[in-house]
Amino acid sequence: MGQPVSEGLARHPRLLRLHALVLPSLPAGELAHDVLHLERVTRWAMRLAPEAGVDIELAGATALVHDLVFVPKDGADRATGGERSAAAAPAVLAAAGFAAEEIALITEAVRTSSWSRGLAPTGPLGRVLHDADRLDAIGALGLLRTVACGQFMSRPGRPGRFYDPADPLAHDGRALDDRRQCLDHLPAKLLKLAAGMHTQTAQLEAARRHAFLLAFLTQIEAELG
Repeated sequence: MGQPVSEGLARHPRLLRLHALVLPSLPAGELAHDVLHLERVTRWAMRLAPEAGVDIELAGATALVHDLVFVPKDGADRATGGERSAAAAPAVLAAAGFAAEEIALITEAVRTSSWSRGLAPTGPLGRVLHDADRLDAIGALGLLRTVACGQFMSRPGRPGRFYDPADPLAHDGRALDDRRQCLDHLPAKLLKLAAGMHTQTAQLEAARRHAFLLAFLTQIEAELG
């Protein structure tokens, strides 16, 4: 009760209905993929839509269902998240009032959304989702989500940690392991995201967030001595 609703949804009744339908699918206790992540991605998708020539409501709907099926980041099938969410999306989209041709566009965009899968978007709606979702993975928010994800994956049989104590920033060329060490996620993924943005607005914002990550790594290195 009382969940925050993304700015701008109030003008789109179908998005409000979809928001309510999607909430039960969110993973309990997983802060990196909670309702606030979903709403931030939705807000960015709707902001970027006009620049990409995409309908704002379709962009919002695509963002709302892009993580409809949660796949743990340390699971063997982590790369299938986009495809599984795309397969599950038609039912909730139809229930929210979206037409078959709209659902087809949305699900195709979601199908290619997983970073781990490495698929390129096949249309402008997919490019908007790529930009919006990846913006939420970098910068200060990206760091918070990285730590939250690392904690979620840590367990007694395979405890996680913030960094490799022998080589925290992997300067010596060791293999990266971002399932165990949070800092490894920056060179493994986050520092690669800015170069792949599609829209100019996302490129500019990503450059700012990328610079923050570099400054953070400089500070971490100074603190660790």
